[in-house]
Amino acid sequence: MKVINRKSFLDHVRSGMSIMVGGFMVVGTPETLVDDIVNSDITDLTIICNDAGLPGRGIGKLISAGKVKKLIASHIGLNPEAGQKMSDGSMEVELIPQGTLAERIRAGGAGLGGFLTPTGFGTIVQEGKEVINVDGTDYLLEKPLKADLALILGHKIDRKGNTVYNKTIRNFNPLMATACETVVAEAREIVEIGDLDPDNIVTPHIFVDYIVKGDK
Repeated sequence: MKVINRKSFLDHVRSGMSIMVGGFMVVGTPETLVDDIVNSDITDLTIICNDAGLPGRGIGKLISAGKVKKLIASHIGLNPEAGQKMSDGSMEVELIPQGTLAERIRAGGAGLGGFLTPTGFGTIVQEGKEVINVDGTDYLLEKPLKADLALILGHKIDRKGNTVYNKTIRNFNPLMATACETVVAEAREIVEIGDLDPDNIVTPHIFVDYIVKGDK
């Protein structure tokens, strides 16, 4: 049975985990699952997401609660608390260009060894990375990114785990569902098997381990 309750969800989360969280400025973020972690004793998390959320919303709630040891994201400017924690050293922050972040996650899910990109060459993004010259152009070797757990948000999810997204809710969620050992999907609506148009399914059931009905 893939459909579990919120208490059972926390059985799959532990301190020290690396967790990918879907969303783009909190749009598409599984807020119910985030709230359950905020209200638990789980800590020392490495969070991988597009951004730091907003104050009191999305990843911002995890940051405020002191749950995040390291944040890997493309920007944090919309959450002043994240910037403050980065400055005072209470939270490690690794910033990755947004397209590179998405492609690293995609590479992780596809089982690739990495990819070459000119993005970030000659900047601090290059630090510690291998440079490969192809036909006279220098590229950075970017390695795949994976995590222990993915928390994603689907608009409609059937009981087998097939997932449909609504408009921009899609963002990073489908990529993250492929790149983690365990995937928990928060559903705005759970439907019966066969209710979804197969042409609209973006994340097939094979990528989803557990489903939780959201209350947001």
